[in-house]
Amino acid sequence: MTVYFIGAGPGAADLITVRGAEILGRCHVCLYAGSLVPEELLDRLPAGAEVVNTAKMPLTEIVARLARADAAGHDVARLHSGDLALYSALTEQLRRLRELGVDYELVPGVPAFAAAAAALDTELTVPGVGQSLLVTRVSTLSTDMPPGEDLASLARSGVTLALHLAAHRTAQIVDELAPHYGPDCPTATVAFASRPDQRIVRCALADLPAELAAAGITKTAVIFVGRVLDADAQPALTDSYLYSHARMTKLRADRDA
Repeated sequence: MTVYFIGAGPGAADLITVRGAEILGRCHVCLYAGSLVPEELLDRLPAGAEVVNTAKMPLTEIVARLARADAAGHDVARLHSGDLALYSALTEQLRRLRELGVDYELVPGVPAFAAAAAALDTELTVPGVGQSLLVTRVSTLSTDMPPGEDLASLARSGVTLALHLAAHRTAQIVDELAPHYGPDCPTATVAFASRPDQRIVRCALADLPAELAAAGITKTAVIFVGRVLDADAQPALTDSYLYSHARMTKLRADRDA
């Protein structure tokens, strides 16, 4: 039997992948991450499936539940919000399952920053403006950033930032980013991306603390910082080569060669 770690997507129940939905349909045990995962997804489980909310469970109990279900001969769904590759507390679960000899498989999901960019009608890599995206967070009491990954160090590159788990630290964000991006740098914050209560706040970097406080946004948000958020205002903006006349001419020449 197999434990399937499934990225449930950013919030909307229909943003789970086809593969994830199909696997849910055959798992008779499901452990899911509480309020972070839409309960509508649980309707995809087989009738009579055992459902466990892990929001208040310690790691040892979660792993024990997974191992017991596996030993009983069940395929198990372990639903995480967003995509498993980012801030999912996945590593420690996999390590313990390997120690127990339990088979598992990872099923990716739609990450929150992708859903947030869609809500903003924004491409995050714009020719002539920015071709890189740096996904990061800030230090908290629970999880420090490793040496060299503090915001001030990362900001020196000037690339577009997608800040997760940081909406409660806006003053720190401004203090560390403004010297590199400028206080007038565009920001866009999306809270609860793809959900019915989705909220969007656009403002200059210097205004971020006041604007998010006014909107009551303190968690479950992605904060973007970078000039791509107002790409049309950038003098270096250019069209992509993908659809250019030059590329079409080259494709035809290659075809006829």
